[in-house]
Amino acid sequence: MSLQKLQFFYQFIKYPRVIGSITPSSIFLAKAMVAPVHWDDAEVIVELGAGTGVFTKCIKQKMKKGSRAYIFEKNLHLSNQLLQQYPAFSHHTRAEHLSSSLYEAGEKYADVIISGLPFTVFPKSLTIQITNEVLKSLKPGGLFITFQFSLNMKKQLQSHFSKVDIKFVPLNIFPAFVFICYK
Repeated sequence: MSLQKLQFFYQFIKYPRVIGSITPSSIFLAKAMVAPVHWDDAEVIVELGAGTGVFTKCIKQKMKKGSRAYIFEKNLHLSNQLLQQYPAFSHHTRAEHLSSSLYEAGEKYADVIISGLPFTVFPKSLTIQITNEVLKSLKPGGLFITFQFSLNMKKQLQSHFSKVDIKFVPLNIFPAFVFICYK
């Protein structure tokens, strides 16, 4: 087992209501999460729940020069690692303050928001608050992409977005559903 996976597992044991899995997402899930994005048009990219940076790495590889990335990670240990690995990105800790963080940075909207947040382990009120922040922060026609290990959020997402596509990614621990939500 790699050091990164051991550290992630330790953080899961320590904070099971914040870290939603025992291991980081697979590269297969990461590729499925970034595939729907039209990278030539994405100026402002947000990642919620960046964890160990599996999605962050793909975002950095895909984003065009001049685009701006905002990373949100609440876990202090993981956040510090991300800051060291991605110093050019803007780093924040509270996804529930997404719109105010973007506003303070001079951004009107995000073009795409990619989320690794484990909504199913959050209190319902926090899930609703973050969903509202996503809707408030996303430009018209923008994309919200998230994954979950079940279809529990399907109806909630369909009630807030004009269109929701779902892709299944079996090669992940645990197999995951990717929700591609269009505002």
